Amino acid sequence: MKFDLSDLSAFVAVARAGGFREAARITNGSASGLSDAVRRVETRLGVRLLNRTTRSVVPTEVGRVLLARLDPVLNEVDAALDVVNGFRDTPVGTLRLNVPLAAVRLILPSIVPRFLAAYPEIRMEVTAEESVIDVFAAGCDAGIRYEERLEQDMIAVPIGPRTQRAAAAASPAYLDRHGRPEHPRDLLNHRCMRGRFPSGAVVAYEFERDGERLMIEPDGPLQVQIGGAVDLAVEAAVAGLGVVHLFEDWLRPYFERRELEPVLEDWWPTFSGPYLYYPGRRLVPAPLRAFVDFIRNEAQAPVAR
Repeated sequence: MKFDLSDLSAFVAVARAGGFREAARITNGSASGLSDAVRRVETRLGVRLLNRTTRSVVPTEVGRVLLARLDPVLNEVDAALDVVNGFRDTPVGTLRLNVPLAAVRLILPSIVPRFLAAYPEIRMEVTAEESVIDVFAAGCDAGIRYEERLEQDMIAVPIGPRTQRAAAAASPAYLDRHGRPEHPRDLLNHRCMRGRFPSGAVVAYEFERDGERLMIEPDGPLQVQIGGAVDLAVEAAVAGLGVVHLFEDWLRPYFERRELEPVLEDWWPTFSGPYLYYPGRRLVPAPLRAFVDFIRNEAQAPVAR
């Protein structure tokens, strides 16, 4: 019994994504085209592979068995086709990255334009995602995360600055009205913006000095979800609403324009920079291999003086 390889790939994509629309987004296809492909496979086999509802698409028992067998086979097909890239002057293909917004804002702008200029036949797709998800099941080749959130059994490559700091800040006008904190606990008497992960966990204000580490849970008028809403918290601080706690690099332009003033700077904690990570058990696609080599060479390049 012969099948069109693209139809089988469509079934795997939909089963992994849990829906036709999400699979279409990941594969740059159409939901209707994927639906037709899955229907052709089901018709040829004479069994239902996916249970479809208005809210979800879930593999049936036979669908799960088929998915488990097809997944490694299609990965091998992709790897075999990618071998062709080794015979090209420059790699060709699409590199899909899943990264937190902080990496989009602070890490990638200094890397991506130069990488794509060096590899004009590579196309990059970047998804900003704060949730802890299986980025590979979502169709991405690699992710960027900080060390405490790295998935197990992954190859991790340092990307960007190796140390960063968390900073607290407020507008000069707010500090003139409410006073300048001299100790992190003073923030319990201040209006503070809070950040919340998609999981619901609210981010504490962290401080450290001379081996003493403090986690402060202040209160305030504004709470935003970590991600696209963070800029709102920064602008609220600029407007004099209260104190904001964020990456120092994110807030530095506001310091330079004197729209924000550093708060408790001698207590700002240092933490390790992010990592690009990808599965060690898979053959590395040529676009990802080129990106890994690029950032490794960047890290080894001497700093211009």
